[in-house]
Amino acid sequence: MEKYSQKIDEYIEKSQDFAKPILNYIRETVHEFCPDVEETMKWNFPHFIYKGKNLCAMASFKQHCTFGFWLEKEMKTMRETTRDIEKNSMFSLGKITKIQDLPSKPQLKKAILEAMELNDMGVTLKKAPVSKTEAIIHEDFQKALNDHKKALEVFHNASLSFRKEYALWISEAKTEATRNKRIEQALEWIAGGKGRNWKYEKKPS
Repeated sequence: MEKYSQKIDEYIEKSQDFAKPILNYIRETVHEFCPDVEETMKWNFPHFIYKGKNLCAMASFKQHCTFGFWLEKEMKTMRETTRDIEKNSMFSLGKITKIQDLPSKPQLKKAILEAMELNDMGVTLKKAPVSKTEAIIHEDFQKALNDHKKALEVFHNASLSFRKEYALWISEAKTEATRNKRIEQALEWIAGGKGRNWKYEKKPS
């Protein structure tokens, strides 16, 4: 592994113009406060590694970027920082379209140092207990499924985890507008047989 990976250089270069300054800013900030960090590509997006363990990661898409910490659920700083953020992307910092959408430099420093400390302490991701109870479907989502025969068929034939991921995503929406938007997107993905996090699933080589 390298301090600065050429693959990350290439990833940033291929990103949308709006994303390049955001990704470069994140990258330099992580290196500034974690001098021992190394870079690598995992699951097709950039990861920052500290003492052999995932520290944080970033990604860019057509209209937004994402950034977050591997152990963010264990981090006090992240709970405080994301308290009022709509968690609608792969990381809890939400959709980032400009550098100003990120936490302030002091906040990022505090978060990076806490993430490093957790890695030093050997903290690992806690696996959620497996629940065999059926997913609780929001009534608006159920109505939408009933009106979409293809999505309804795929949804009911899918695994319990598949159904739960969509049900939780939709039920966690803080506003009706967000919920409706998620339902519309969910119907499209489900009808295509795609899981909630299909964009981030590792593609077979």
